Amino acid sequence: MRPRFREDKATQAAAVLLREQGGKMNYMKLLKLLYLADREALVRWGRPITYDAYVSMRNGPVLSRTYEMISEGVPPGRASLWRDCISQPADYSVSLIAECPTDQLSTAEEDLLAEVYREYGHLNRWQLVDLCHTLPEWTDPGDSAIPIDYEAILRAGGKSEAEAAEIVRELEAVAVADILFK
Repeated sequence: MRPRFREDKATQAAAVLLREQGGKMNYMKLLKLLYLADREALVRWGRPITYDAYVSMRNGPVLSRTYEMISEGVPPGRASLWRDCISQPADYSVSLIAECPTDQLSTAEEDLLAEVYREYGHLNRWQLVDLCHTLPEWTDPGDSAIPIDYEAILRAGGKSEAEAAEIVRELEAVAVADILFK
């Protein structure tokens, strides 16, 4: 069981990266930067930023729910911070369309997003695809998608089997608490 996806945090994280880029970015590049930030947060702190589900796709790892918001939009009639802050794609890019708050992100998360942008933001989308293809947790799915679990990321990030299993148990407890206290 996974903790629930945090659209608010995914939107705010995307907005931080978009601001770093001047307000507009190729959405494949944005997805790769978000994945790298979530991955680093999981390895460093034992929890991701967005709690999105990860999948291996032909062009590397992707945050699946965030990808769906970009590619399919947010269903009409549903309140959505994403729709309020970030444009629908045009010419394979998304833009900030409103000032987006960062109140759901910790200072450490904002700092990590800025760090990821400093390290990788100069790369174009294809360079990021090549980089992400080197990540041990990515598997070439052909024309499909293969889920990437937390444990694979943690093990690839240097955690022992026991450490990875403990972090996964803690994240499962968060998922249960989300259900019980929702």
